[in-house]
Amino acid sequence: MTQGIGLLVYPVKDVARAKKLFTTLLGTEPYADQPYYVGYRVGDQEIGLDPNGPASGGPIGYREVQDLERSLELALDAGAELLQDVKAVGGGRRIALVSDGNVNTLGLMQSA
Repeated sequence: MTQGIGLLVYPVKDVARAKKLFTTLLGTEPYADQPYYVGYRVGDQEIGLDPNGPASGGPIGYREVQDLERSLELALDAGAELLQDVKAVGGGRRIALVSDGNVNTLGLMQSA
């Protein structure tokens, strides 16, 4: 399992335009190229483009966890605010979103 933030997802309005830019900047083609998600792998880092993501004003960093429900509970107990409860997003992956109470959105994810 990747330590730290293993996935950064950028909410985008124009996925085709963003895909062209990220492919050029990252120097690699996406491994996933769907209308609902475009994903790149650069070393141990995954970078995603989400045309349906929340307009948070910046990327969302996702931390891979072993037990999503328990990790979400711990985050809420530590003062996080729930933005999106646990939901399946495909490929056996589930996510939840919280806010740090400022302007930052943080993601938790559990892969199958």
